[in-house]
Amino acid sequence: MEAGINTRQRLGGRCGLLVVLAVVLLLRLPFLNQAVQGDDDTYISEAEHALIDPLHPAHTAYTFRGVDVDLRGHSHPPLDAWVLAGLLAVFGDIKEIPFHAAYILFSLIAAAAMWSLARRFSPRPLWAALLFLAVPAFVVNGNSFESDLPFLAFWMAAVALFCAGRVWLAVLAMALASMAAYQAVFLTPILAVYVWLYHRADRRRWAAILTPPLVIAAWQIFERISTGELPAGMLAGYFAAYNFQTLAIKARNAAALTIHACWILFPGLLAAALWLTWGSRARRLKGRPTSETRFLLAWISIFFAGAIAVFFAGSARYLLPIAAPLALLASRLPAKWLAGAFAAQMALSLGLATVNYEHWDACRRFAEQLRQPSAGHRVWVDGELGLRFYLEADHALPLRKTQKLRAGDIVVSSELTQAVAPTAPVSTIARMVIQPPIPLRLIGLESQSGYSDASRGLWPFGASAGVIDRLRADLVMERHPTREYLPMNAPEATEQIVSGIYQLEAGAYRWMGPSAAVILKAPQAAASLAVTFTIPATAPARRITLLMDGAPVAAQNYPRPGTYTLATRALRPPTDTAHVEIQVDRTFSAPPDTRELGIVLTAVGFAH
Repeated sequence: MEAGINTRQRLGGRCGLLVVLAVVLLLRLPFLNQAVQGDDDTYISEAEHALIDPLHPAHTAYTFRGVDVDLRGHSHPPLDAWVLAGLLAVFGDIKEIPFHAAYILFSLIAAAAMWSLARRFSPRPLWAALLFLAVPAFVVNGNSFESDLPFLAFWMAAVALFCAGRVWLAVLAMALASMAAYQAVFLTPILAVYVWLYHRADRRRWAAILTPPLVIAAWQIFERISTGELPAGMLAGYFAAYNFQTLAIKARNAAALTIHACWILFPGLLAAALWLTWGSRARRLKGRPTSETRFLLAWISIFFAGAIAVFFAGSARYLLPIAAPLALLASRLPAKWLAGAFAAQMALSLGLATVNYEHWDACRRFAEQLRQPSAGHRVWVDGELGLRFYLEADHALPLRKTQKLRAGDIVVSSELTQAVAPTAPVSTIARMVIQPPIPLRLIGLESQSGYSDASRGLWPFGASAGVIDRLRADLVMERHPTREYLPMNAPEATEQIVSGIYQLEAGAYRWMGPSAAVILKAPQAAASLAVTFTIPATAPARRITLLMDGAPVAAQNYPRPGTYTLATRALRPPTDTAHVEIQVDRTFSAPPDTRELGIVLTAVGFAH
């Protein structure tokens, strides 16, 4: 019996902490060579700019889904970019193994903070910490260069230090968390509950919990003074432009986060923990939970309500900050239940992390496979995430919606994240189907998993062996226009449309953006060049300009919506083909459609 007590004491002290840190290393070391993935590329772009302008990592442009955006409107402050910039300064380039080795530090900080909280709030601190480490989002997202783990590390450190009475160190951790993610502001009401329960008269603690909003406000003011823009204002503008805060998207976000919350711990364990909290324990204490329980429940409810209010994608990683209190509540259950739930959850998390590794490693290998065939060609990436990073690291550029492709260009696309879908005639030179054998999916063409983005489904992960993505590289071929006059529903339209014109609708017309380009067969004799179009009632465009081979040939203002034809005098192109461009003065978007819309085209060409 004495031996059993000694064992429990050791596992509740330094020995237990060493076990927890060892588990972290066992989780991270197999994934040191994890390929760049997800939104890593955005943070890396900021880090690269930080080497030029250290105080303003986000003061740079980034091409997102074919459109240039200002990263000052990024959804995170610059701490993660600074960390990556420091690693770039040391290693000279993105090197997966040393970078991931450095990022293990954040997992270790989060685990150590969890251990401190577990000793304070749990009768079984080791099980509480192990349950925290088995959370799918901790295992999977801890292998990325995104801000999730740096934020979690300092969030956890702030709470642990604050509860341990080390207030000034907690203030530093709160400041760092605030520079990693705006949701650090939720620390203020959560820690206010703690102060109210335990240190109601302590003015120093009341002042300390104001650190997150003050740090975030100070950063906003600094950016406004030094760059002329308020990051929060730009972020709100992008939210509006992409309709991220519409009722339908917010409802989907709430549903997804609710489902993800049920999988932070193994679902059966979560249900038992809630019953223990609200059922038998509440009855035993005559309906009054302990102060520890009330604080943990306040932590969960405040952050969860805030997540529903501010987020839009419903991603599992958003809820990492409430993994700790859920694990602490669950750790009060019998040890045999905890052991089974930990084993099941860890098996699931490692399976998801392995599939994630194989997905992005395939993108890395595809980019390497194209290095030699693409030498000497212009290469464009019609896709996002890890594939884009590895191609750009060679000599590719992101494909913009306005880009005019020419023969000999190579377009590499990801069916999963393709945004532009050019219409040029192509010959496919390489393909890859990404389909790991493990029947779990975080994302995929043949999965309804909403792990990263609720727009793809509400399931926390996919139980499927379906295709994750299809990659292809296409060589742009010479265009050989066969039509002088091109109706938008002509079979030849796809080959003769160069850029700026969207897919066929109602079998008759196509929307165009701010500029549209087509290539036409030149007529034998001089003929009028004409474009037939409609200005819908919702469109603000009023001035239409027609160009041939880069020179304006006709322009006119139109006072009101309607259907019109803009025509030129008789023209004869100097070559066998004519490059024709239509421009509009103003565009708009029609939510939930995020396309930039100008006018509706019916036909363009030489009219005899």
